[in-house]
Amino acid sequence: MNLQNIKIGIIGLGYVGFPLAALMSKQFKCIGFDISSERVDELNSGFDRTEELSKLEMQDLNNLSFTLNIQELKKCNFFIVTVPTPIDASMMPDFSPLESASSMLGSILKKDDIVVYESTVYPGATEEKCIPILEKVSQLNAFDDFLYGYSPERINPGDKTNRVENIVKVTSGCNEKAAALIDDVYSSVITAGTFKAASVRVAEAAKVIENAQRDVNIAFMNQISLIFSKLDINTSDVLDAAATKWNFLKFSPGLVGGHCIGVDPYYLISKSQEVGCDPVLLKAARDINEGMVTNIVNRIEFSSTIKNIDSSVLILGATFKEDCPDLRNSKVANLYNLLVEKEFDVSIIDPVADANEMLHIYGDSYGDNKEMYDIVILAVPHANFFKNNHMIYESRLNDKGILFDVKSKLDSTHKNITVLKL
Repeated sequence: MNLQNIKIGIIGLGYVGFPLAALMSKQFKCIGFDISSERVDELNSGFDRTEELSKLEMQDLNNLSFTLNIQELKKCNFFIVTVPTPIDASMMPDFSPLESASSMLGSILKKDDIVVYESTVYPGATEEKCIPILEKVSQLNAFDDFLYGYSPERINPGDKTNRVENIVKVTSGCNEKAAALIDDVYSSVITAGTFKAASVRVAEAAKVIENAQRDVNIAFMNQISLIFSKLDINTSDVLDAAATKWNFLKFSPGLVGGHCIGVDPYYLISKSQEVGCDPVLLKAARDINEGMVTNIVNRIEFSSTIKNIDSSVLILGATFKEDCPDLRNSKVANLYNLLVEKEFDVSIIDPVADANEMLHIYGDSYGDNKEMYDIVILAVPHANFFKNNHMIYESRLNDKGILFDVKSKLDSTHKNITVLKL
């Protein structure tokens, strides 16, 4: 198979699959498949709810079509699977989306096809979970009839600078032939270049430790923020001072949500325990980061009691990160639920998130429902919460109110309010 004959089918058109499909279509004929009729209809109409592509870029997708019909992908010979890999209620890996996608793909797989997985998993999952399904459903044999590989996604949702083409792409294949061809396909569109990993398992491991490392580093910052709050020291001041050393890594404390850092470490934890290794550090990092919501609410509850103020709260931001509309696994939802459980009167707004999704999640609490509030929580510092480097909602705080700046974005010294930070 040479590059001129390749036609790409991409399974999963979310934050990972769609930008990749758009990029691949600059070089190859592509068909994008998704099980969501709403998503496919929106893309066919030129609308991208993830806002990963601009309106102008959406108009320049001549080599890319979208479908709900898996049979249409029979025209393709190079498949990329980009479906989610979530966790269940017990924090265990949920392979059902990946298994379902593999089963669908197996139903149309042909001799000499290439299959690449991008979904984040633990080392060995592609060959333990996915390839056996492809073989069983297709009645084809890996290596003899089709080849496969793994190229971990490195999408950073909402980032308009570090886009797919600007991030070095790790590639791998089940043998030298597959590795070379897969690397050639990706390198034809990735301007930052590619890195050919030694094996599929190595590529899987490289991806999962990227996010586990960030989880551990943020957990350390969250841990010291808990210590410094007890010592009445501003953590951001400490980080500014420490960052003057050339090799200090300036991570920041905060809520760790989303579909990567707050999820992927559980895949590595699960596999570690399966092979008899207790990943103490990974588990501790998860516990610390998961506990930050409780810490924030406890500090708000304590301060409001000391100041003898009422309980009206405005939460600013609901998505899992700033300037990104993605609400999946946002810890702001946990923050909201715990405040409601503690009988605070909570309102929540997010100008970046989809209004219908917000209404579905938060009901009557969604909206700027009061003139003034006792407590304002800057949970997600979207750019449009600020004007001239000043948070516009600070003026909505009652006298002697509380402002909780979760990500330490503000330098609020005026007005008779209490400013709390992580």
